[in-house]
Amino acid sequence: MSQNQLDKKSEAWSALFSEPMSELVQRYTASVFFDKRLAHADIEGSLAHAGMLAAQKIINAQDLADIQRGMKQIREEIDAGTFEWKLALEDVHLNIEARLTQLVGDAGKRLHTGRSRNDQVATDVRLWLRGEIDLIGGLLTDLQKALVEIAAKNADVILPGFTHLQVAQPVSFGHHMLAYVEMFSRDAERMQDVRKRLNRLPLGAAALAGTSYPLDREMVARTLGMDGVCQNSLDAVSDRDFAIEFTAAASLAMVHISRLSEELVLWMSQSFGFIDIADRFCTGSSIMPQKKNPDVPELARGKAGRVVGHLMGLITLMKGQPLAYNKDNQEDKEPLFDTVDTLKDTLRIFAEMVGGITVKPEAMERAALRGYATATDLADYLVKKGLPFRDAHETVAHAVKAAISHQCDLSELPLTVLKGFHASIEKDVFDVLSLRGSLNARNVLGGTAPTQVLAQVDRHRKRLEQQAG
Repeated sequence: MSQNQLDKKSEAWSALFSEPMSELVQRYTASVFFDKRLAHADIEGSLAHAGMLAAQKIINAQDLADIQRGMKQIREEIDAGTFEWKLALEDVHLNIEARLTQLVGDAGKRLHTGRSRNDQVATDVRLWLRGEIDLIGGLLTDLQKALVEIAAKNADVILPGFTHLQVAQPVSFGHHMLAYVEMFSRDAERMQDVRKRLNRLPLGAAALAGTSYPLDREMVARTLGMDGVCQNSLDAVSDRDFAIEFTAAASLAMVHISRLSEELVLWMSQSFGFIDIADRFCTGSSIMPQKKNPDVPELARGKAGRVVGHLMGLITLMKGQPLAYNKDNQEDKEPLFDTVDTLKDTLRIFAEMVGGITVKPEAMERAALRGYATATDLADYLVKKGLPFRDAHETVAHAVKAAISHQCDLSELPLTVLKGFHASIEKDVFDVLSLRGSLNARNVLGGTAPTQVLAQVDRHRKRLEQQAG
């Protein structure tokens, strides 16, 4: 049989049609040039399916051996870059099947017994995405470790904490970094939750109704390391919840990256001057020689929008589809693939970039002093002296007005002036009004006191070591 005949035979519907598909339609409907990244998952799933067919006496032992031999060669060709991907064969599945049949003959044709491309592609995407989630979990761990280490080094560094981008209260810079560790740890948890739900086998659902062959779907699931099988054949071939759920989790991770990026951009600007980012993560200007632009964080902010866009696209893709499989679902792969690539690249570069941040403690402390960051501490001080909080709040507002008029910090107001706002104010108030005193006073679980920050650093280090192990 010639190769042209083999290619034609790969079109299972060809005998029904009286004219060939137009070249324009071929290009419009083909997916091979992006879904070929599923090749290893396709081979893995096919080998598990073939092993089960042989165990169930649906194909014989020689067929199984031929399929295994052919798939081994195909895998080697793909790895070596010598495999010939053909547009006429439409997708990764038909390309691999055609090459297998060319290599081993009829055994290659028998491989498709009891399955359809509908359950095959659903299985392939799940297998591929499972591996990518495992890689992403490792990258999230690396980024958390980098943030934990910068937190450990800067537990005592005072940063102005902001609300509404106005100076609010002093916080430890290490504490601020650990807030992102919490975010990325939740992202890792979400990825593991997605993995649990996608790690179920669609194969054996066939086109939509199951099959009359005596398949052992549980055997295939065990072979592929899956936790079970999809229980409804219609749902098995048409479900893309796992892709949407993954992209939602990836979108949240990218939102967290974007929030961190925004702060890095602000902190590096001349108006803040809190940090410096290593030169290798920045660029200059083609016209302004003094510029050092934080391109990586800025681009990451933009890429967050790209990933969120993919989420919206996938949700819209699925919203109007009746059961079961529809060709619309071919459009799930490119946004899913790009989401995976974007998230992985971003996490990898951020883990390295965070490790190279230079912190400028003096600039941070000067900024905290400009914003009357210990005003709440003065209110708390008055409450402990017996004043109701609302009254204390009003009293401190007057004290802040006085400090503004004197162009000084609250801690720089003379005791006589402070006592004028309330008679209970004594000399010990200056311990409260210092930035360091404010920081140390918040020695509560989850608080910003350096002792609490270091305790959290220790907790995260142990957690991340256990995850790595």
